[in-house]
Amino acid sequence: MNEQTRETDGPPSRRVVVVGAGMAGVQTAVALREQGFTGSVTLIGAEPHQPYDRPPLSKAVLLGKAEGSAFDVDFEALGIGLRLGCEVLGLRPGEHELDTGAGPVPYDVLVIATGAEPVRLPGAEGVPGVHLLRTLDDAERLRPVLARQHDIVVVGAGWIGAEFATAAREAGCAVTVVEAADRPLAGALPAEVAAPMAAWYADAGVELRTHARVRRVEPGAVVLDDGSRLPAGAVVVGIGARPATAWLAGSGIELGRHHEVVADARLRSSAPDVYAVGDCASFPSGRYGERLLVHHWDNALQGPRTVAANIVGETTGAPPAVYDPVPYFWSEQFGRFVQYAGHHPCADTTLWRGDPAGPAWSVCWLRGNRLVALLAVGRPRDLAQGRRLIEAGTPMDPERLADPARPLKAAAA
Repeated sequence: MNEQTRETDGPPSRRVVVVGAGMAGVQTAVALREQGFTGSVTLIGAEPHQPYDRPPLSKAVLLGKAEGSAFDVDFEALGIGLRLGCEVLGLRPGEHELDTGAGPVPYDVLVIATGAEPVRLPGAEGVPGVHLLRTLDDAERLRPVLARQHDIVVVGAGWIGAEFATAAREAGCAVTVVEAADRPLAGALPAEVAAPMAAWYADAGVELRTHARVRRVEPGAVVLDDGSRLPAGAVVVGIGARPATAWLAGSGIELGRHHEVVADARLRSSAPDVYAVGDCASFPSGRYGERLLVHHWDNALQGPRTVAANIVGETTGAPPAVYDPVPYFWSEQFGRFVQYAGHHPCADTTLWRGDPAGPAWSVCWLRGNRLVALLAVGRPRDLAQGRRLIEAGTPMDPERLADPARPLKAAAA
């Protein structure tokens, strides 16, 4: 693909290279131009496709309601060079060079935005009919599977497993979801909050099997640890994702316990002139007093603005931009719109708004008298108001907060 460089008068323009052409990478490149960066910007992507958004893959693209989800960005007009289908192999920070399948790429500033890759089911690789759902090619391979209305086994009852099961049921497939834990979303939500969600599966005609571990996958079947055998025209694995950072081995870049890039509050890595953003990076949260690793779309949308501001600020002398968001994500599953804002592990009080057996309810987490996190099911107004209250650190009245008939903002003390 062509690369374009904007020429500027005066000293040589700086070269920013962004590795990863997903949401975080694309938004970083766009934000640089929006914030006035005039040097060269090159976006490197491993896939051959035009950069695209991922959330539609488990919904419209999967069901054949959309052909793709390419970002509506005119890269040529913005002077952003694209190198697509280009695999990144390594990084040499001392030389300010990136090693790729097409040869070395020099940079003045590098942004690591390689995202996360799905965890694979041990022993299932190479078995016919086993699928992941992370890329556009994955969704394209699964579309005809749904169209043929196969019996489908989904391994993992997390966010992606629930979203895929929803789409498969909409397509008319028989769906069984197997989960090793005792409940859906075991890694994401406390037991009492995730428990009501188990009923959603049965309501949608999906069989949910908890405490179920996969012993092996065979062509046409999944065999569980208890010996039971599930017919499976296709198996979809959704057991989590890990930062895509294996290519950084030997670079000296500090990685955390999840193999993510350890970034500082400005999203700088441990190497000079190297930033990291999105699913592949953790950052210290002053708001929550701990390091956060956030694998959600909004983090890949917000973080790039901080990265761009700090890259531009290196030459303009602007004060450093600090990244300390209120994490946010949403999921559409089994006819429900689920939204979450904040970070609940630091809370000391849990309050419910509404009946979790009903169609619309919320859960609020407080630390002291301040809201730190909120989960809203079918109550988008609660989420919108709660997110602002979390950001502001507004003291709350717990009694008013627990009344679902009151607007959430009316519970401000």
